[in-house]
Amino acid sequence: MRFAKFPLTPNPSHDQGRGEFKDFPVMLSLKSLLSGVLAIALFLASGLAAAVPEIQHWRTANGVLVYFIPARELPMVDVQILFNAGSARDGERPGLAKLTNALLEEGAGDWSADAIADRLDRVGARFSASSRRDSATIALRSLVDPRYLQPAVETVARLLKEPTFAPDALDRVRQQMLTALRERAQSPGAIAQDAFYKALYDKHPYGSPPDGTPASLNAIARAEIQDFHRRHYTAANAVVALVGDLDRPAAEQLANALVAGLSQGEPISPPPPVSPVTASQTIRIPHPSSQSHILIGQVGVSRADPDYYALYLGNHVLGGNGLVSQLSQEIREKRGLAYGAYSGFSPMRQAGPFVLNLQTRNDQVDTALQVAQTTLREFTANGPAAQTLEEARQNITGGFALDLAGNGKLVGALGVIAFYGLPLDYLQNYIGTMNGISLEQVKIAWQRHVQPDRLITVIVGGGQSASKPATGS
Repeated sequence: MRFAKFPLTPNPSHDQGRGEFKDFPVMLSLKSLLSGVLAIALFLASGLAAAVPEIQHWRTANGVLVYFIPARELPMVDVQILFNAGSARDGERPGLAKLTNALLEEGAGDWSADAIADRLDRVGARFSASSRRDSATIALRSLVDPRYLQPAVETVARLLKEPTFAPDALDRVRQQMLTALRERAQSPGAIAQDAFYKALYDKHPYGSPPDGTPASLNAIARAEIQDFHRRHYTAANAVVALVGDLDRPAAEQLANALVAGLSQGEPISPPPPVSPVTASQTIRIPHPSSQSHILIGQVGVSRADPDYYALYLGNHVLGGNGLVSQLSQEIREKRGLAYGAYSGFSPMRQAGPFVLNLQTRNDQVDTALQVAQTTLREFTANGPAAQTLEEARQNITGGFALDLAGNGKLVGALGVIAFYGLPLDYLQNYIGTMNGISLEQVKIAWQRHVQPDRLITVIVGGGQSASKPATGS
């Protein structure tokens, strides 16, 4: 697991969606595209809070919350529609949320999957569907010219309103997911991630494997998918994020057109609180690999936790800033035990994980573990050095504007703000908030949330024994 620099960006460890963006047709000259991108970069690279555009918001006629940022540099629009329909809603059918989401573009009304793809290709629109633990997302990118935008919007609106979930499409996508599971079972990194989440969350909804299991995928019936879509893909469980070359009336019209077909539905309750780790546990999983994949961590924080800023700033010193972080210095530079070591918080609706991640030779596992645990323990007890923390703060705030450069990044951040109900002035206040965090606040936050003597450790590598509990860290 690698961790994104900007804390609003969905973490790659959360399940990535299917549906790769198709090549965008050359409807604009390369010169105009490059100049537009340069204009965005120059606009945002000032790093000033005042340069961050204001978020506009309203509700559609059927009550869907919309967040909008105008971006007039390019004649394009990016849209995300996020539903409270992630794998935490799978219940007794792991993989149900992802399978439902993946089938949306496989048929709608009397359109086949090929017809849908052709409709989008003809107007140069890019479409994707993805599912994570908390949310399921539909994304659209299009030119704003009505000749291209209107057919794209009509297509996506129909996908949301009238998915067919045809039996042949269900069988095909189910087989694709089963194949992906078989491939995942051969990847030591994926095995480690799955085992870590299972150990950390146990029977909590976050412990449900988003990709499902062979047994659960084979058991999912078409009627269950239809029911999941009926209950979760509703106006009461949706938010819309819009960024693009539109004025407010045009943005309102676009949002209404996309979600007008959604039934009202009932709000889905949030997942229950997550129980903290009460004792250390080490899980060793044999794998015929020359290197061992190691994850060390515990329950972290939710998106709403006020300590997240301080934890994020501190983690930039510990393991969030690539090869210059303390973990990397201790494990890579001083001892040559791994190419790199990383750490990060992945906040969700409820407390997401805090994880240290590294790979090392099988014969160096115990040494690498000791160094990682010692580094974490000392950091939690003592906090970062004042100068190091200031350098981390400058790195974060100095790169903030570039982390939002481009409509794609901006709409991703906006989607997170909308879905998790973060303040409307989050972007404007981000740099000021980060600059206001003291060294003492970082120390207190880390000691409040991180317990180095209560860690889940997962080791996947060759020549190892079966899983076993550990009595200490």
